[in-house]
Amino acid sequence: MIPVNEPRLGPRELDYVRDCIESGWISSAGKYIDRFEAGWAAYCGRRYGVAVCNGTVALELAVSVLDLPPGSEVILPSFTIVSCLEAVLRNGLTPVLVDCDPKTYCMDVTEVERAISPRTRAVMAVHIYGHPVDMERLLVVVQKHGLKLIEDAAEVHGAECRVHGTWRRCGSFGEVSAFSFYANKNITCGEGGMVLTDDERLAERLRSRRNLCFGRRDRFLHEDRGWNFRMTNIQAAIGCAQLEQIEQFLQRKLEMARRYSEGLRGLPLQLPVTREWARPSVWMYAVLLEDSVPFDAAELARRLYAEGIETRPFFRGMHEQPVYRRMGLFRDVRLPVTERISRRGLYLPSGQAITDEQIDRVIEAVRKVLA
Repeated sequence: MIPVNEPRLGPRELDYVRDCIESGWISSAGKYIDRFEAGWAAYCGRRYGVAVCNGTVALELAVSVLDLPPGSEVILPSFTIVSCLEAVLRNGLTPVLVDCDPKTYCMDVTEVERAISPRTRAVMAVHIYGHPVDMERLLVVVQKHGLKLIEDAAEVHGAECRVHGTWRRCGSFGEVSAFSFYANKNITCGEGGMVLTDDERLAERLRSRRNLCFGRRDRFLHEDRGWNFRMTNIQAAIGCAQLEQIEQFLQRKLEMARRYSEGLRGLPLQLPVTREWARPSVWMYAVLLEDSVPFDAAELARRLYAEGIETRPFFRGMHEQPVYRRMGLFRDVRLPVTERISRRGLYLPSGQAITDEQIDRVIEAVRKVLA
């Protein structure tokens, strides 16, 4: 079985983890945490990085420090992972969902502007499968309406977006940006996340809230509420080793995508696109069945699994999730692009450790089952 994702870990990661164990710095303090925070922030063009235990809590923490009034509306795409919606709900805010672009699968900026109401206070930009949101257009919208911008950059490590003629790395936009370093990301800590910001005050609040808001002078005197969202030094050590290799990893992802695109050309599939204002990082190689194919992505996945190929389905839109319908949310929401692609899309094995021979086997299998 060719796995849908497998990370690349080597001697550098092992050396750094061994150093943690031998030094005794295995918990939530240590030199690797400081190094990883500073290194990732600098790589993304930010001033401050605050490491946390995973990407889900990175989003929740990021939203919390904006102090949006209870019930405020936050616009975000329906086509995303559940973490994004939960970050809004768990902060006492109201999610407003919009449809996505049918080619990039990122939020449709035109729909974002249409969704703005007097209660809107923020937009969460979610980059999807390695391709950026159209940040130039989105920045115009949020600035025009005086909204906060939360950037979910979990899936775009190393990707760039052109804004007013200048290329900027994803993760450098908005008041706060959040990352995941889960095992399937372009660089990984196994689990892990980080919030980036250029605002010193927000950075201090992020650090305090990730650490239960312990007092500076009197440790057990609390002026605010927080969480235990800390990253361990061991996680950060792996992250440091991975960050040192990121350009190599990104180049491999681009090579993987080129090989897939050449091998799958001519099939009834929509292959990944690149807008002229984007430099994607190809987190996952995502394909979409054209309407001429008489079966859906679930059937394609079953056929590929029988050939020894593991895949993953596209996100199912947040507006179709039973748990939120039971809460009375999104009952009358219909988002046709999200609904279509969630049923006809999946991504192929795309991990850092995939070999050219494995890619060729996947291509052969896809061609066979679509013949």
